[in-house]
Amino acid sequence: MQSEISSLPGSPERANEDWASVVVPASGQGGALVVLDGVTPPIDDDGCVHSVPWFTAALGGALTELSASRPDLTLAGILSEAIRRTADTHRGTCDLSHVRTPQATVVMARWGAAYVEYLVLSDSVLLLRSPEGAVRAVLDDRLDRLPPGSLTSHAITDATVRNREGGFFTAAADPSVAARAVTGRVPAAEVRALVAMTDGAARWTEVFGMGDWADCFAVVAKEGPRGLIARVRELEASPSYAYRWKRHDDATVVHVEL
Repeated sequence: MQSEISSLPGSPERANEDWASVVVPASGQGGALVVLDGVTPPIDDDGCVHSVPWFTAALGGALTELSASRPDLTLAGILSEAIRRTADTHRGTCDLSHVRTPQATVVMARWGAAYVEYLVLSDSVLLLRSPEGAVRAVLDDRLDRLPPGSLTSHAITDATVRNREGGFFTAAADPSVAARAVTGRVPAAEVRALVAMTDGAARWTEVFGMGDWADCFAVVAKEGPRGLIARVRELEASPSYAYRWKRHDDATVVHVEL
């Protein structure tokens, strides 16, 4: 197995809220990856004394440890337990019922001799490439199916669709959200490589339309994760780029060759 990770903050003035890890169990068999994209809250109070990077580090650390040490748990079970553990660490100091309590999108994959398992929650992306070169995108498309006007403002989003039925879900403080994730598994022989990325890197395909997911995977395979992020930053620098919330977002890419 070979892996490469690149992560770049959206702004040098702000901490990177993404998290990424690749782990190989002590047995030397199989492995797992975790990619989180912390959700930047509005400037007003979010009910928590901790930062989003604190949350993604806590949740990401729990997910990484459990992915490697608990082969008896499904990825959804691991996500549920990791959310519970993280919530317990600050339940006594923070209002975890707040709609903007620290939260993150999630991509997980775990592979062994028989299967590659996957989990995607919200708008980060997982790409699986077969030995023949075909690329499959695993996506949670709930954001694309929101009612018109749902993302007009932070207030409307929080009141109507954030972590609500008919809306979209992120990993925050409720372990039951793990059941909302897109999950599955494929035979290990059908997967030669994986790419996981946050939406800041997925902009190359989703926002700028520079190619489909197979083209995106090809860029990573040829230029590495850093190359894809550099391409996105170049596109974002164009004066014609009409962005909604941020010109530059935190961008993280993980590439694993099995």
